[in-house]
Amino acid sequence: MQETYSAAQLSKVIDQSLVYQCACPAQVCRALFELRELYDYQMSCANDTANDRLVHEAIAAAAAQSHEVMEQCLTRVLDIEGWDPTSLSLPESLRKKTVKNF
Repeated sequence: MQETYSAAQLSKVIDQSLVYQCACPAQVCRALFELRELYDYQMSCANDTANDRLVHEAIAAAAAQSHEVMEQCLTRVLDIEGWDPTSLSLPESLRKKTVKNF
């Protein structure tokens, strides 16, 4: 499975996202971690029959497709919010958005 973002990069986005009240980028990162775990689990499952193999391959393929879509989503969200694409630094405008009006 192709990975645009490393685990360290996803963790960095999660950590910085929690600085302000909207943790949506962090939720996307957590979904990516879960899809990676699902994919890895399916690829490492012991297969005794062709049927089992096909089941695990189908799940792994769906996880890989979902992962690609969610990585594209993360890229788009970070772009919309103005994150630095190289350092994945939270933009200053979001650093100031730490309290919501209720």
